[in-house]
Formats: sequence, C-alpha cells, structure tokens
Amino acid sequence: MEVGFYHCTRAAPLAVLPRLVQKAAEAGFRVLIQSDDPAVRDAVDGALWTFEADSFLPHGLAGGEHDAEQPVLIAEGFDPANGARIALAIGGGLPPADAGFERILYLFDGNDNDALSRARRHWKALSARDGVTPVYWQQAERGWQKRG
Repeated sequence: MEVGFYHCTRAAPLAVLPRLVQKAAEAGFRVLIQSDDPAVRDAVDGALWTFEADSFLPHGLAGGEHDAEQPVLIAEGFDPANGARIALAIGGGLPPADAGFERILYLFDGNDNDALSRARRHWKALSARDGVTPVYWQQAERGWQKRG
C-alpha cells in the first residue's frame, strides 16, 4: 500500500483536495475523504460543489442511507461504506493497516507546526511497517514534486 504525504506549502489542503479527488474519480476510483473535524468536513463538502464554476464532484456526507452509492464519501472515520479504494485524510489520523485501501493520500498544512509534527510521526510509524510505502510530495512553484 502506498501512502502519499502531500506537504501543502503554497495552498491550503482544502484548496488542493478537489483536484486530487477529481483525478482519482476520473481514474474510476471511489474515494473516502476523512476528517475528524466537523467544520473541515463541511468545508470539504462546499469545496467539492464549488471548486469549478461549471461543474462539481458528485459526493455525499457519511451517515445517510445512500452512502454505498456515493463515488466520493466525506466521513469522520475510515469506514469505506462506499467501497472506496482510495482514502484521503486531511491532517488528522491515518487508517488502520487492515482498512483495505490501495492508496492513502495524507494532506497536511506546511505552515502549521502541529500538522508538520503529526505528519512526521505518521511518516516514522509507517516507514517501519511492512507492506507500506510512504511517498513524500511537496508543493512547488509548478505543481507537485516527489521528494522521497
């Protein structure tokens, strides 16, 4: 399993998230977006509706009767009720090893010292785990650059 650490230095994670979700959806993946913060989940919901003037990304907030049908599900935890193979976590925790995701994207704010410390702890823990490949991506002037 690959865990991509996305170090957001030029734009906030919430600004970056819609493009990453769009790419995953265009590739045919169902996505679970996780945040333990209700305000962040609401902001993600709004961002997916408005990130492009002429379109939106079909999605839903977890807890409804149609969770299984959502191509993109925004949730508090890492239960892929929609059958997601990709999890996108915004600055909080990571799913357990047995969650069954093929890929995890971990977005964190490079201008927030607490977020940086949390990301470093996650990186160190994952680096010691068998079957997990952490990959570090940093925002650069012209897009994302793979750094590790």
